[in-house]
Amino acid sequence: MVSAVREAIEITTPSAGLTDEVQPLRRKIQSVERALSLLELLAEAPSGIRLNDISKSLALNVSTCHHLLSTLVDRGYVAQSRRDRAYFLGNKVVELSGSRMRQFNLADTAIGDLRTLNDETGETVHLAVLQGDELVTIAVLDSRHAVRVVSGQGGKSEAIHATATGKAMLAWLPEGEIDRIIKRSGMNRFTDKTITDRKALMEELRQVRRNGFSLDNEEFQPGVICVGAAIRDHAGAVVGAISCSLPTMRVDAQRLLTVETDVKTAARTISENLGGTVDPEVDGVSLPS
Repeated sequence: MVSAVREAIEITTPSAGLTDEVQPLRRKIQSVERALSLLELLAEAPSGIRLNDISKSLALNVSTCHHLLSTLVDRGYVAQSRRDRAYFLGNKVVELSGSRMRQFNLADTAIGDLRTLNDETGETVHLAVLQGDELVTIAVLDSRHAVRVVSGQGGKSEAIHATATGKAMLAWLPEGEIDRIIKRSGMNRFTDKTITDRKALMEELRQVRRNGFSLDNEEFQPGVICVGAAIRDHAGAVVGAISCSLPTMRVDAQRLLTVETDVKTAARTISENLGGTVDPEVDGVSLPS
């Protein structure tokens, strides 16, 4: 148990200088590089470009180009004109670009309130979104305590069922959508407290809706408790969630109540700045049963 807790918290000490750091050898995947070069070529051809011209421009044989294009067309990253058979960027590229811009906008909007939450609690703060079925952390503000929660600097996670941000967003999805996501991502066990039963998770999500906040009680990292709350946009849709993570050694009933209040207040303020509210009754959101 002690070793597990050591993985979840970090004791900061003056770091020694590192010399002669060895950079790992970067390995490249040829097919990926070719696909990216193809997309970049299409981005420079607003009117589209035909197969033979793509082959010449990339110095690849026609068969290779055709296989790459077929795969990208199937995935929606490339489309083909019926009129002249020219290829151009597909809607999936636009969707990804729009999704990334929305994340930047959310992070820009939320950063001031994240800093306030970080200052008021003194603990690690996260901002996360759902990308498809995946939980993605897009901002992390570290605790200033010597003993603090270590959760990495963002990225994707398959712990949507075991984290405060994940549960804060799952709680407001239709039940069928929740089932689809947990079926795809799984319900992996991270600690002996992780919820891995669907019925228990659904009851937990009902509690989230009732209380207005989510709780990760050592479900993802031993020795760490996280409190989360959903963020809504002007249409009432949940567009993200924030959380505050703290070591169990600094948690008692009063401390937890204070953090819960601070997290809900921050989520409400961010939502209001987006034109929304964290109160689903105000927005007329249809809740899962």
